[in-house]
Amino acid sequence: MDLARIQSALAQRGFDAWLFYDHHHRDPIAYRVLGLSEEMPVSRRWIPAQGTPKKLVRRVEPEHLDSLPGTKETYSAWRELGDQLGVMLAPFGSVAMQYSPNNLIFYVGLVDAGTVEMVRSFGHEIVSSGDLVAYFEAALSDEQIRAHFRARDKIDTITAEAFEEVGRRVRDGGATEYDIQQWIMQAFVREGLTTAGDKPVVAVNEHSSIPHYAPTAEHSAAIRNGDFVLLDIWAKENTPEGVFYDITWTTCVGQPSARQREIFAI
Repeated sequence: MDLARIQSALAQRGFDAWLFYDHHHRDPIAYRVLGLSEEMPVSRRWIPAQGTPKKLVRRVEPEHLDSLPGTKETYSAWRELGDQLGVMLAPFGSVAMQYSPNNLIFYVGLVDAGTVEMVRSFGHEIVSSGDLVAYFEAALSDEQIRAHFRARDKIDTITAEAFEEVGRRVRDGGATEYDIQQWIMQAFVREGLTTAGDKPVVAVNEHSSIPHYAPTAEHSAAIRNGDFVLLDIWAKENTPEGVFYDITWTTCVGQPSARQREIFAI
């Protein structure tokens, strides 16, 4: 955790403190910003804009936040939690939390309504941590930017070659969506790339209208001359600094029809 950077960001935005709360991994942002292990089942943490951070943990898990700087208090019963949290918050007016007014940014709206009500009951203004989260979660380092561009160069090449592979296989007797998907996965391995979630989308004709369509060996359409083909490909370098590059391209096998040209123009 970069405490000085966090406190500087709070001061720049006029926030008195940033309150992190988690139970059963409801707030993955807290673990990433604070540099905590996601194996910990419960943690509550408080960072003021100036001074020493304060930690509040359960007595049955007192060591959970020992890797972080600051003073530590413990609690057991829920009333004790509320009392101690009220004391910790007392010096501060505005408190940033993973909260989004009207849940407009639902990636940030992670704190439950009851906890928001409890903090407000102490007389504090709760402000959204959305800008802070973007600053710490979405800002890329120079090396991450370079990794993103390297992934781009590899994936753009793989995508172009995949279309050529579709044409070659159609001319030589045929191909399926799944065949081309597996060809792309092998290219990822060859180029030191990794993907996440479902495998790359290879979708023919009406399948291209299905978001995150996933062909399988058992359910895969054939690709023939005249077909419309969509490739949705995302991957990153298989390193901790890797950043995903995501691209969707379309083509027709052979010359596109007048109707295909019309739809593409729209």
